[in-house]
Amino acid sequence: MQLPRTLQGRPFGPEQLAQVRALVGQNGDWSRYRLSRELARLWDWRTPQGQLKDMAARTLLLKMEEQGWIELPARRMPSPTRSGQPPMGGEFPLEALPVGCQLAELLPLKFLEVSPVNHRQTRRRLEAALHRYHYLGYRSRVGQNLQYWVCDRQERPVAAVVFGAPAWQCAVRDQWIGWSALARARQLGAVVNNTRFLIFPWVRVPHLASHILGHIGGRVRPDWQAKYGQRIWLLETFVDRQRFAGTCYRAANWTCLGQTRGRGRQGPAGVLSTSIKDVYVRPLHPNFRQCLQSE
Repeated sequence: MQLPRTLQGRPFGPEQLAQVRALVGQNGDWSRYRLSRELARLWDWRTPQGQLKDMAARTLLLKMEEQGWIELPARRMPSPTRSGQPPMGGEFPLEALPVGCQLAELLPLKFLEVSPVNHRQTRRRLEAALHRYHYLGYRSRVGQNLQYWVCDRQERPVAAVVFGAPAWQCAVRDQWIGWSALARARQLGAVVNNTRFLIFPWVRVPHLASHILGHIGGRVRPDWQAKYGQRIWLLETFVDRQRFAGTCYRAANWTCLGQTRGRGRQGPAGVLSTSIKDVYVRPLHPNFRQCLQSE
């Protein structure tokens, strides 16, 4: 059995596998919820605010079960939240009136970060729009994330942008940063991925995409720290080169590092399991490498 060096952003190996197997095997009457909580306690796996990262532990357990390394108890009940489920898109239709003009006619844009509970309705509209119009679809948020709803000066929605967890491993990114496996395991949470970016299909405005990326890149760092109490140093994204040229990212001062190997997160070595993507990054601080390389 070949184990990864990291799993769910944590160092992982035979010792960790043995701990999880013992926890599951010795507590067959526990629920998945309790197993996740106890694993987070066992590893002292917490957010910067001190909260147990039981959802991250649950995801790790599910990934281990997918690999055949453990067998979890049967699911006892549906999740009490909609996290990880497809949004109910029909309840939040958008008025798809064509928007075609020069960028200056839309400015200033309004960027609303909608993940807080007081923006529940707008967040549902965002998730429903991504589920319907983004080529990757969208399942409701899981884990740390920022969700931006973008409107023009007339309050017309024009775009949706989501940031979340980074890739566990990416050869060209890791080589470019120059961090060790230990530094990556410890500092991976200081990298944030632009997981979704959608200009609504009825909006046709030259340079709008790069303008949004340029503006929002300056917001993510303070917004992430305000929400999670955690500093971030680098943004990343993966652009499907069969669909997009990445022009808007380059115009917004993102740097293309190269391509992925087409293996995805769980793909076996040497086998294409997903499309090859261009890897783009945007540093958020002049000393980002020093911060990410610290062990």
